[in-house]
Amino acid sequence: MTKAVEFAPRVGDDELEELRARLRWTRWPDVIEGSGWTRGIDVVWLRDLCAYWADGFDWRAQEDALNRLPRHLVEVGGLRIHVVHALSAGNGDGRHGTPLLLCHGWPDSFWRYTKVIGPLTEAGYDVIVPDMPGFGYSEAPRDRVLDSRAVAALWAELMTTLGYDRFLVAGGDIGSHVARYLALDHPERVAAVHRTDAGLPPATLDPSTLSDPERVWMARASEWSAAEGAYAAMQRTKPDTAAVGLTDSPAGVAAWILEKLHAWSDLGPGGALEDVYSRDELLTAVSIYWHTGTIASSLRMYQANAAIPAEQLMRRVEVPSGFSLYPGDIATPPDEWLQRMAEVARVTRPERGGHFAPFEVPESYVTEITSFFEPYRP
Repeated sequence: MTKAVEFAPRVGDDELEELRARLRWTRWPDVIEGSGWTRGIDVVWLRDLCAYWADGFDWRAQEDALNRLPRHLVEVGGLRIHVVHALSAGNGDGRHGTPLLLCHGWPDSFWRYTKVIGPLTEAGYDVIVPDMPGFGYSEAPRDRVLDSRAVAALWAELMTTLGYDRFLVAGGDIGSHVARYLALDHPERVAAVHRTDAGLPPATLDPSTLSDPERVWMARASEWSAAEGAYAAMQRTKPDTAAVGLTDSPAGVAAWILEKLHAWSDLGPGGALEDVYSRDELLTAVSIYWHTGTIASSLRMYQANAAIPAEQLMRRVEVPSGFSLYPGDIATPPDEWLQRMAEVARVTRPERGGHFAPFEVPESYVTEITSFFEPYRP
């Protein structure tokens, strides 16, 4: 495989029947009455959702919708990479739009951007959304685990393979770090970078070198880590232990993923996950992990990223950078940290949205990135 080939995966009927059987035979834990989401996933809610997954959810309809996207497999760095490559309508003279690379994070995949691909192509962008190696439908290397910087190098190669010399890049979560390393290691190719977060200082950084707002932010981040960070500690240190149960149990992988969507999304006054996502949307995100068997390989990236040297984490991006910091996201940084870490051209703080803004509030996200990128388009 030396160029992009069309890709429309289809899960076998026998695999769907096996999934339904596993869901029906789930061994559910006992629950303290009234626990809700206070001890992690709301087990009562999840049990109802899994009953729908087994006997109501139409994966074929979701699969068909995903396959209407222009999906391809491209060999990059010896790996088969799944990428949505959606071209703009062009301007009538044979040229297409401005190339825009969108980088997802965990616990998601290209799913994160499925609602914004159409609006962005209509706005004149060629949209490129790859699954990271070991996520979604992209192959994982068998002899190593890639960190964010290595993925950035792969994406630079991917963009060359797709015919783009210079491009725009945006990302969130791990994808924010991939976008950052593209700007750091390939600045001649990245015209501008947009991110929805800015990372945290390494533990070795002397707090006395930070401003008061940065120290307050670090303290809040530490409090968040103590209350919410058990998943990250597990994935950073013992990912394969968690992966055994998550790979075997569809209810287990749903609990692991959907608890994060609940914690990291801007749920509004009602506080209900289904006020933001439909049941079909939630189960599509989880089903991608289940049917591709990629929960194990996705967890291991936390371990790889934890080994990135501190000096890499403190490099300053000199490419023009924009930040949209959504209120429901995790430990949003102060302006002082943004200025320290990047050549900031624009910072906004939208009224609504969380960690998965492209899916939660797609109209807002499209407005945010197109407004920022407009001066940097050819």
